[in-house]
Amino acid sequence: MNGTGLPELILASTSPYRRALVERLGIPFRCVAPPFDEASVDAEGLTPRNLALTLAVGKAESVSKLEPAAVVVGCDQLAHLDGRIIGKPGGVLQAVAQLEAMSGRTHELVTAMVVHHSGRRFMHVDVARLTMRPLDRRRLERYVATDRPLDCAGSYKIEERGVVLFERIETEDFTAITGLPLLALTRILGELGFETP
Repeated sequence: MNGTGLPELILASTSPYRRALVERLGIPFRCVAPPFDEASVDAEGLTPRNLALTLAVGKAESVSKLEPAAVVVGCDQLAHLDGRIIGKPGGVLQAVAQLEAMSGRTHELVTAMVVHHSGRRFMHVDVARLTMRPLDRRRLERYVATDRPLDCAGSYKIEERGVVLFERIETEDFTAITGLPLLALTRILGELGFETP
């Protein structure tokens, strides 16, 4: 419990992008790295939506076991093109290759969020459809050198210069694209007694 009588809010993530999003709510919270082995999840047969949700549940529950009185928010995000998962590139060449594969095409960005508190589990999944403009390799290389999106699913930072890569974005909540759906989180936290400014 904090000074307001509400449970502590914990973001089960070390992502600077998710931290910045939660800070926008004006609610005190802290970040905890989830002790969850993502590699232990058998993705075989799971849709991208179900895989993202499974990983978000794992992250939230792993922190809830350490902090049982807290409200824990776990998230996972993945991009997919025709059902094939596009992960974080990790390197410049991989990032350019991912963007080349998506150039001129529509892919989906799945953002799953789980809020866990005292045995209750609130789940939300946002699926954004993003259509990339046709772009040649030179322009993609220039973009990757500028934004360095090497730790981002799909190899772009929509909140920075990556937005210029796209001609159409369809989503219920634009913040989900950055890593955490604030509209759903605000609603869920409201149900748990938290007030946003």
